[in-house]
Amino acid sequence: MPVEAVAQRAVDPETICQKYKSVIPAQAGIQNVVKTTGFRPDDHPVPTSHLKNKHPRLLLVAPHSSYRITPYLNAAQSLGVDVLIASTSEHSLVSAVAEGLRIDLAHPEQAFDTLLTAANERPFVGVIATDDSTVDLAARIAKKLGLPHNPPDAVQLTQRKDLARARLAQHGVPVPGFTRIDLHADLATQVATLNYPCVIKPLNLSGSCGVIRANNIEQAMRAAQRIAAIIEKRCSEHERRYLLAEDYLPGIEVALEGMLHNGKLQVLALFDKPDPLEGPYFEETYYITPSRLTETQQALIAQRVREACAAYGLTHGPVHAELRLNTDPHNGQQQAWILEVAARTIGGQCAQLLKQGRGHGLEELVIAQAMGEPLPTQNTGSAAGVLMIPIPKAGILRRVEGLPAARKVPHIFDVDIYVREGYELVPLPEGAAYLGFIFAQAAKPEQVEAALREAHARLNFVTAPVWTLG
Repeated sequence: MPVEAVAQRAVDPETICQKYKSVIPAQAGIQNVVKTTGFRPDDHPVPTSHLKNKHPRLLLVAPHSSYRITPYLNAAQSLGVDVLIASTSEHSLVSAVAEGLRIDLAHPEQAFDTLLTAANERPFVGVIATDDSTVDLAARIAKKLGLPHNPPDAVQLTQRKDLARARLAQHGVPVPGFTRIDLHADLATQVATLNYPCVIKPLNLSGSCGVIRANNIEQAMRAAQRIAAIIEKRCSEHERRYLLAEDYLPGIEVALEGMLHNGKLQVLALFDKPDPLEGPYFEETYYITPSRLTETQQALIAQRVREACAAYGLTHGPVHAELRLNTDPHNGQQQAWILEVAARTIGGQCAQLLKQGRGHGLEELVIAQAMGEPLPTQNTGSAAGVLMIPIPKAGILRRVEGLPAARKVPHIFDVDIYVREGYELVPLPEGAAYLGFIFAQAAKPEQVEAALREAHARLNFVTAPVWTLG
């Protein structure tokens, strides 16, 4: 579930560094941190005399706009760990916060050599990738340095939906029927052979971007053409040529957050998605934990994720999985189907929910795991949930009404609107963003869901049309 911001983030009261606790946005990527503090460092590792050699050092590989940079910095600070952030930013990070090193993810071999040089100057105790785009490089450098890691080949499978489906099928893990669509070949001939309803999607995008349900041949033709336009500037040449088409699976959808240690999966949280995701687009909204499914259903879901991780060859670190659960019409038994398994944490700000339910923040757990020193977890017994606020329609955001009322709803502990007035809103399937997040915590999942729905109902997003010239 990847969620990307489309505007400047709001200020969060938590600290990255005590000196800058009032000015550094908690959701900021490197660009925003640099802009907020006013520092302009160069593109080389930044000297940090006040940190040097006093603590173990972690390598964090991240795209510059990642939501996850600051939560990881906060977690590292709480654990007494220094951080070197390797990023695609045009600026390295300010030295008062952490070390920064510019790399180019478009040239992975050059980035690999740069990171090896940094490791020779001062060793790392662990390597973490924040997002899908950096997991491969992080796995390779960790392997080279002899640090805990996933096999790079296993990580690469999680990056390509077609290869992942094939591997799961090869190992007997239930997956929907699937095939690839070649956009360079005759489209009409290919869609005529699909089973309907089906879901057509890009090979490697996340966050439901470009994912469209088609109920017949005509809809499949339009969907394929629309997705082709979406991926034109977002994917590699191979990934622009092919799409994945798979049978639509009815049923309820869930998300599992887990941690692998020596190939053994620890389930950290199972999230219910109470709103049905039936298409034509698949915008995720509510995540509620603990799950209200039966123990038998939950055990089946966890077992399916274990099987998927084993099939891929994943053995270490965070796992985020999406599944569908339904009843097999042939034998009447429950079946859990893998939709996605990613070798990273949950997207956006949803990781906050783990701290509400497990005591330690998710980033703290991941850092400790990367260092080979897993932290114990403890179930707090409370329920928590998030609403990823969907974009209601395309347009220019003029204002958000009802924020004070939404924040006063019982059990709501945070309402963050990330999109600022004047920004263009692009809904799915072309977009991959949310307006923000609403968080709730209560004794029971039902109370959490009710609070989130009430808070959302109190918000009103006023938009204006987008005017184009010519």
